[in-house]
Order: sequence, then structure tokens, then C-alpha cells
Amino acid sequence: MIDTRWHSNIFDVRSFEGADCDTDHYLVATKVRERLAVSKQAAQQVDGERFNLRKLNDLEVRKQYQIEVTNRFAAALENLNDSEDINRAWENN
Repeated sequence: MIDTRWHSNIFDVRSFEGADCDTDHYLVATKVRERLAVSKQAAQQVDGERFNLRKLNDLEVRKQYQIEVTNRFAAALENLNDSEDINRAWENN
């Protein structure tokens, strides 16, 4: 009842004969897995900048990162007016 291309995605199929569906058919439940494929070209492309997270193990680098992130959020909050609608602010950024 299923195309052979998709047969490996079906894990479990059970029919429930006692389920009252007000019909002469039986209730069927399945467990399905869907796998998505990424094209090789898309997988090789690097969008944006890569980050070396291992550098955050160094205490000095971690403190500097925390300060920079705090400053960015503080600057963003200063630029945001309280009277401005949050939806417009989201669309502008």
C-alpha cells in the first residue's frame, strides 16, 4: 500500500478494530520518520562568519565577549523608544 521509495520511513503500523469511528473501516495508526536531504552544494556553502567557540574556554576572552554582548544590547535598548510600536521596531531591524 506504500511506494517502495518510502517504505523505510514507516516504523510501526497498528490497526484498532475496537475504535468506534461510526464506519465499517478500522482506525490505523502509524509511526513515520521523515528524512530531509540537503544538496551537496548547499551543504558546502558557509553563510556568514564561523565562530571558534573553544576560545570561550579562555577566561579573558569570555569576559571580553560578555562585555561586548552587554554593550550591544544596551545600545539597542537606548535606540528603542518606549512609544514606538514593537512590531514596527521588529520590522525595521
